[in-house]
Amino acid sequence: MSQTVLFVDDEPEITEGLKRTLRKEPYDVITANSANEALELLKKGGVDVVISDEKMPGMTGTEFLARVRNKYPETIRMVLTGQASLEAAIHAINKGQIYRFLTKPCNDMDLAFTIQQALRQKQLVKKANQLLRISRRQAAIIQRMENDHPEILKVERDREGAIMIDESERDLDPDDLIRELIAVTGKIHP
Repeated sequence: MSQTVLFVDDEPEITEGLKRTLRKEPYDVITANSANEALELLKKGGVDVVISDEKMPGMTGTEFLARVRNKYPETIRMVLTGQASLEAAIHAINKGQIYRFLTKPCNDMDLAFTIQQALRQKQLVKKANQLLRISRRQAAIIQRMENDHPEILKVERDREGAIMIDESERDLDPDDLIRELIAVTGKIHP
């Protein structure tokens, strides 16, 4: 599945130039020429990174990115502006929780690299969330096994309740443990 980057700028020549600049990158580039147009594109889903100009009529980039943060928190947000100031950067960081604040003109290679970093960050966060869900499911299975069949699984816990594993059990595969439980009980209780 291809990743998608959305550029938002009220100047069509800027968004078209960015599209041309990044045409060889391994992600799709889409554009919007207003914050409202961008919000409509975001409703369709599939946008991984949003890069917005700050000074736009109707809604500033910071206001737009704050809305994106609230509605689509998993979307990475950046500002690319020609009107850079320390105050604007601080406001964007605080209100929109942006990933990067870039200034125009931006070096093409720096922009491409920053986008690649943002996309990688999103992938890492997604993977971390998947691993957390798996870990929680495994902990729930172990807890049920510990409660329902203490004769099969003797678990020691530390003060915080985390399962402690001694050196002889380090190579214990949770799948083997589940198969053993099924063999003994005939099923796993949900």
